[in-house]
Amino acid sequence: MYHRIVAARIRSAWRHLEDRDAAFVLDQFAAEFSYRFVGDHALGGDRRTRAAMEAWFARLFRLFPDARFSVSDVLVRGWPWATRAVALVTVDATMEAVGYRNEVVQTVDLRWGRITRVHTLEDTQKLARALDALAARGIPEAGAAPITDQPTPAMT
Repeated sequence: MYHRIVAARIRSAWRHLEDRDAAFVLDQFAAEFSYRFVGDHALGGDRRTRAAMEAWFARLFRLFPDARFSVSDVLVRGWPWATRAVALVTVDATMEAVGYRNEVVQTVDLRWGRITRVHTLEDTQKLARALDALAARGIPEAGAAPITDQPTPAMT
């Protein structure tokens, strides 16, 4: 039963994001958290503060104002003091009259119902190409540095 509740909360969070309600999602975060979106692009980087996350969501909604999220599966394991959920999500958007579709895998760690860690992996090549296309169409934010309050670890 607990796992079904967590899965329902994850699905609900994605529905709120589709409605541009980032505050609902941010209210689920613990006081101390980490959020990592993989990739060296405008949406990549690591964040640990609500202010950085608010700025990140605002950028996401500016770059992909009509993004739609379809959750195909949520897998949950663990107990309330150490829960991990993995969501498989498809994102669809229209960018300057060109369709965009990508796949997202997001791992969410929770402790007593609060999000402590999020790790998001989207097909980075597809996303980077989309952001490059937006930048080429005169949207400079698409080529901006990541919004982060933490240095991104070097790849080895």
